[in-house]
Amino acid sequence: MNYIDLFAGAGGLSLGFCNAGFTGVFAIEKNKDAFSTLKYNLIDKNHFEWPAWLPQKEHDITEILNDYSANLKDLKNNVDLVVGGPPCQGFSMAGRRDHSDFRNDMVNKYIEFVKCVMPKYILMENVHGISVDFKLDDGGNIKYSDLVIQGLRNLGYNIRTKEILMSDFGVPQRRIRFILIGSLRDDIDDFFDNLIQNKSEFLRSKKLKQKNSIYDAISDLLESNGTYRCPDCKQEFRSGIYGNKNTAYQRFMRKNLKANVRPDSHRFAKHNQDIVNMQQYMIDNLEKGKRYKPSDNLIPNLKRRGVVLLDPQGVSPTITTHPDDFVHYIEPRILTVRELARLQSFPDWYEFKGKYTTGGKLRKKDVPRFTQVGNAVPPLFAEQIALCFRRLLES
Repeated sequence: MNYIDLFAGAGGLSLGFCNAGFTGVFAIEKNKDAFSTLKYNLIDKNHFEWPAWLPQKEHDITEILNDYSANLKDLKNNVDLVVGGPPCQGFSMAGRRDHSDFRNDMVNKYIEFVKCVMPKYILMENVHGISVDFKLDDGGNIKYSDLVIQGLRNLGYNIRTKEILMSDFGVPQRRIRFILIGSLRDDIDDFFDNLIQNKSEFLRSKKLKQKNSIYDAISDLLESNGTYRCPDCKQEFRSGIYGNKNTAYQRFMRKNLKANVRPDSHRFAKHNQDIVNMQQYMIDNLEKGKRYKPSDNLIPNLKRRGVVLLDPQGVSPTITTHPDDFVHYIEPRILTVRELARLQSFPDWYEFKGKYTTGGKLRKKDVPRFTQVGNAVPPLFAEQIALCFRRLLES
């Protein structure tokens, strides 16, 4: 059973499909840092077959469609699945939702790629906003989800869609995602029903609860456990060490780690004293689990667009690409890359590469570690949907 991953990012979907017993043909990701994460964790460990005609490096999908069209057509009807999550920033309800955003056109590239390869099945993941009307300059409306569905139906695919809450599938995060599946031949009317029916057995097999809290996910990663100089930073930063495994989720995340290993990408931010004081004030005085804005006038010196004080007994809000969106529930700081990766269900052996963060105009270009994590599909959910496709293929 094989698949191709488009807009692969750091590899959340690929990791899920790998765990479900699929073999990757290749993956397309245009950013060098995100591709280096994917390569280190999956490509270099022989999860992908990777054809000789395609250089093993970052690629833009437009380049692939233009330069390797003959090679893609040779794959026609020989690929079980094409999966991917086209860039979602232009569709996000938290963004500007600009119809002219060039990233919105990537859904058309997805359709064009599917047309070349014609896999048996397709999977597309995106944000809720792809199914919400865009306002056009002429006063009309457009739903990108409708355009995608029609484009794929024109190719002969049976299409089903559903919006899914990740926290219903063991991911400790209130993340709603638009999921589209398609089949060239099979009846897939009961696909999502099967996905829901199988989740309890799947999570039991991993010794996980269906609902995992923030405490379940990250309470062994406290700064108070101790720190040491960050091993992959040029500047003076401190990284954290492990505490005791407090929960089944933590035992699952830390499975297969070598003895005495330290957490990857667990670098703490260097907050100035005013920020530390502000965050400690929030912890001591404000209700946890709520988002606070400067206009609320509840937090002295709050200059961010808004910040959530995390509730350890609840699930996380949707992980974004902005590391300062959350304040830790007991320590006056933002979360680390590793903590956010836990909330996305990346296991601790999965290492992130490239810069930790970026700023200014580079935000539109760079994909540092925080962004790689925020953009990813939760691997724990990806594995469950991959197993549903596996059952279709085996039957």
